Amino acid sequence: MIKIHLSRIMGEKRVNIAELSRMTGLHRNGITKLYNEETDGVKFDTLDKICKALDCHVQDVIEYVEDDSDL
Repeated sequence: MIKIHLSRIMGEKRVNIAELSRMTGLHRNGITKLYNEETDGVKFDTLDKICKALDCHVQDVIEYVEDDSDL
């Protein structure tokens, strides 16, 4: 399963959704879905903009976690 850590990173950097939207040019609704882990995909361009704005790496934002229930 894929985990999204955007909410944690934004909290650590004290950036809210509106600020990240302004910093990246991304729509607030898309950021909100990522923030709440309610998305079924993300474009590389979106990850690039988020990583640049938050000064982090892709692996800081998304993580693969093996799900034992899939076995």
